[in-house]
Amino acid sequence: MFDRFRKLKDSVQRSRQSFFGRVSSLFERSQIDEALWEELEELLIQADVGPETTEKLLDRVQERVRKERIHHPQDARRVLEEEMTALLRSAGPPGLQLDPQKLNIVLVVGVNGTGKTTTIAKLADYLNDRGYRVLLAAGDTFRAAAIDQLRIWGERAKVPVIAHQPGADPGAVAYDAYQAARARGANVVIVDTAGRLHTRTNLMEELRKIRRVLSKLEEGTPREVLLVLDATTGQNALSQARSFTEAVGVTGIVLAKLDGTAKGGVAFAIVDELRLPIKFVGTGETLEDLSEFDAATFVSALLD
Repeated sequence: MFDRFRKLKDSVQRSRQSFFGRVSSLFERSQIDEALWEELEELLIQADVGPETTEKLLDRVQERVRKERIHHPQDARRVLEEEMTALLRSAGPPGLQLDPQKLNIVLVVGVNGTGKTTTIAKLADYLNDRGYRVLLAAGDTFRAAAIDQLRIWGERAKVPVIAHQPGADPGAVAYDAYQAARARGANVVIVDTAGRLHTRTNLMEELRKIRRVLSKLEEGTPREVLLVLDATTGQNALSQARSFTEAVGVTGIVLAKLDGTAKGGVAFAIVDELRLPIKFVGTGETLEDLSEFDAATFVSALLD
């Protein structure tokens, strides 16, 4: 567990680029003045926090600075860190909210190229480490390569994969995976879905169909709907999150590719505007490179 949190901090620090580093350096001046707030606003927006969320954060920080009669910039920086952490925690807890006494279905959605299939394998490994019996469903039937890729990752993670032929009904794959999990005594089924552009109406309808199939199998199913977002895409990730949430009721976000050049600020906009918690962060390419999201670690790493 410690190693996963350490990877989260190391990954964020590698990927923060210059924006949050410059945010931290703003507070090295001798006094709090209007120029500080103006520069802070500009940098947060550049870091993909977004104008609305930036305004809310600044209002809260400035109000506390006034009420607490803060005069030293480093104390104002501490308030900013506390408010950023509180914002990220406000939408709900990280990790998966599973019932160990039931069969839990986790639906994973996202566009092609976000690292969705790799994330599914990492989730399987994460759950294996915690004693869950996991089964994967190859619901991306539109691409033969996607089925083969999930099988390969399933072998690496040592979990079985239920798959049909390319072009099969994804809802039927999900249904068969549920039945197989029942027969084999598994307690988590992770369902892959076709990587799709969030602007393609017919493909989003296919996702709704999969969810309807799952919801008829058992009350409260799927337990989680995770959206995998490429952390490097900035404000486009917010648009994706909004579209997928409207279509299938996303319950949480996995930020993938945070080991690259992501600015990370979009996490704040997603939590603030959509009330979706960040559940996990992808920190690399191996099975172990998935960290349960920790708001304090994330913010501290951004501002260090």
